[in-house]
Amino acid sequence: MKGELAILAEAAPLRREIESRLRAAITQGRFHAGERLIERELCEMLGVSRPSLREALRQLEAEELVTLVPNRGPSVAEITIEEAQEIYEARAALEGLAARLFVRRASDGDIDKLRRALRGLKKAGAGKSPEMLLLDLKNQFYEILLAGCGNRVIRRDLTQLHNRIRLLRAKTLAGRTKIALSEIARIVEAIEKRDEEAACIAGSEHIERAAEWAIRALRQQQDEQAAAKKPKR
Repeated sequence: MKGELAILAEAAPLRREIESRLRAAITQGRFHAGERLIERELCEMLGVSRPSLREALRQLEAEELVTLVPNRGPSVAEITIEEAQEIYEARAALEGLAARLFVRRASDGDIDKLRRALRGLKKAGAGKSPEMLLLDLKNQFYEILLAGCGNRVIRRDLTQLHNRIRLLRAKTLAGRTKIALSEIARIVEAIEKRDEEAACIAGSEHIERAAEWAIRALRQQQDEQAAAKKPKR
């Protein structure tokens, strides 16, 4: 019996559809960092053959979402503190540039879409919305920003970086919602004024503050895990 991730027979091209389903399952928390991915179970869930599944897994390995270990099989990638720092450094630079280019190239309609996305985020943040809903709304905000910046390379690279960092967000960014929303509001305010420099700075600084919070949370998590492994006296 096919599972909840099952792909319809007419879906094409099949490999890309498998990639898309698995990518979403990983970035949305269906599978967690370090979790083994049992090929037989995935084939049953998706209703696909093992060769098709393996092709998709190789692509997700190239995106650094999946780790393929000989004699052990695939698992969801884990991100070290050093890797997280590198990802955030790249994001800060690219998102600042994306905000600058959005100011330069976006239409008034694009800015209005960004404004509405921010309102949706604020509404969700003011209530008791699930963390994953807030993450999805933030992703929608960035989709508008990246589409409007008019640079396909930035859009591709940042999308991949966003997918990787989503492996951390649920564990590391809880409690930062209010601050993050004020930072995003600064980006939108600068864009509304068509101020390229201010938008670039606001975009970069938002990611730099997120990095500080995430790295601190990762270090705390690492210390707690190390303490738990110590033998009790």
